[in-house]
Amino acid sequence: MRAIHDKMSAGTTMARTAAPKVLFVASEIFPLAKTGGLADVCGALPQALAGRGIDVRMLMPGYTEALDRVVAAQVIADLGEILPGAPARIVSGWMPDSGLPVWLVDCPPLYRRRGSLYRDANGCDWPDNGLRFAVLNHAAARIASSGHVAGWCPDIVHAHDWHAGLLPLLLHRRGGERPKTVFTVHNMAFQGLFPLHEARALGLPPYAATLDGAEFYGRLSFLKAGIRFADVVTTVSRNYAREIGTPEFGCGMDGLIRARRGAVGIMNGIDEHVWNPATDDYLEQRYSRDNMLGKHACKVALQRQLGLDVDPAAPLAESVCRLTHQKMADVLLARLPDLLQRHPHLQMVVHGCGDAALEQGFTAMAAAFPGRMAAHIGYDESLAHRLHAGADILLHGARFEPCGLTQLYAMRYGAIPVVRRVGGLADSVIDVDVAGGEAAGFIGFVFDAPTGEALGAAVERCLAVYEGAPQTWVRFRRSAMSGDYGWQRSAAEYARVYAGVAPSLQGWDEVLEGYRDDALARAAS
Repeated sequence: MRAIHDKMSAGTTMARTAAPKVLFVASEIFPLAKTGGLADVCGALPQALAGRGIDVRMLMPGYTEALDRVVAAQVIADLGEILPGAPARIVSGWMPDSGLPVWLVDCPPLYRRRGSLYRDANGCDWPDNGLRFAVLNHAAARIASSGHVAGWCPDIVHAHDWHAGLLPLLLHRRGGERPKTVFTVHNMAFQGLFPLHEARALGLPPYAATLDGAEFYGRLSFLKAGIRFADVVTTVSRNYAREIGTPEFGCGMDGLIRARRGAVGIMNGIDEHVWNPATDDYLEQRYSRDNMLGKHACKVALQRQLGLDVDPAAPLAESVCRLTHQKMADVLLARLPDLLQRHPHLQMVVHGCGDAALEQGFTAMAAAFPGRMAAHIGYDESLAHRLHAGADILLHGARFEPCGLTQLYAMRYGAIPVVRRVGGLADSVIDVDVAGGEAAGFIGFVFDAPTGEALGAAVERCLAVYEGAPQTWVRFRRSAMSGDYGWQRSAAEYARVYAGVAPSLQGWDEVLEGYRDDALARAAS
């Protein structure tokens, strides 16, 4: 607790009276609640922004686990019945890792449930997800426009993904003086679709149910509302920003993106304090690019834990992702028998969950190759850390990939990625034949077609280096571990977006000057 208060004090001294105020709104924020990369982004990016004096506060649903993990929780406002059957309070607290302020929308009937954040124990979407996240948006709109909570009113509201997509619409409806809105699309494929007739019950104005509002092929889309009404739309990599303006990747909303003259693409980073093999408490033994003995120990420990043959020289590949069509899990499943048969020393670990047929397929594959393959269905944060530490290779295909964080984690831990040249993967991984292993970071093996043949050819290239040119592999691994994968550069780009949407605010010069100083320091080193 003392460490949290120290962080809170440090953040307070950094904030200035004229600091721009930004409210982050998301359905999940690490470490309070997490199902995927959205939580990691919304946990780490505010820290990078706050570190330069932006007054950042976060708002998310009051899930049971979030209420249990937040520090010094206390009720600071009663919002009454925001929507019929949805009484809500605001619980204030501090993030347990960064000490930043966070508010939880406490509505027990909607958020305190068994199951995951979005699905019940049977894996089905909660039937009232529309209401659940509409309440989050209405609570955020009330906080953002009134200043009644803790006497604080944001200058900019940063809404994340479809769960917060109604917020730009609700603030736009209020008109007059209101916070500016930035809406980040984390994945165009998840659109928050609900029956159109529910719009009124969700507290939306009549025009929300029209083509010029949030209507999308006869349904109500939270994602479209965010894209349509935000002052600025961003997404999570430059390449994906280009892709979503095309029919292939726009998921039916490419016309809307083009009508807005595109989105601003800003590559995600990772929390380099959480994901750091030199300090990671999850690992059998810590290591760094200058002392790799620990990675050897992590590999042996992982092989023992997962029932693989203990062979430090064997190439160990990992796949850590959702087991879905998007992630090309079906392609990997079909290609694995050939790869394992052609390379008798190759080992493979699959970690994730998703389509039941794919889960069963990987489980059966592990049974068919005992000692050489393991399948861990589900998601375990500690195991993900140990996998990146113990693996030599990451297999990470995708039919589309807005950004991807797994390849960044893997490179940080010295696992070389094999990825498809799409979305953020294209921005974050440079093929070794192009980079030559000389550039700092972003080293991997890249393929183009979403096919087993293309994936297999890239794996063959990778294994040829691992097995035939060990010194080159060491150089590639060291290069990958040397990359700058943190949030500072990306946070600077977000700060510039904020400054562009609200240029009249005081404090931007100091914020952006700090980032310029950082850029000069990195260049000098």
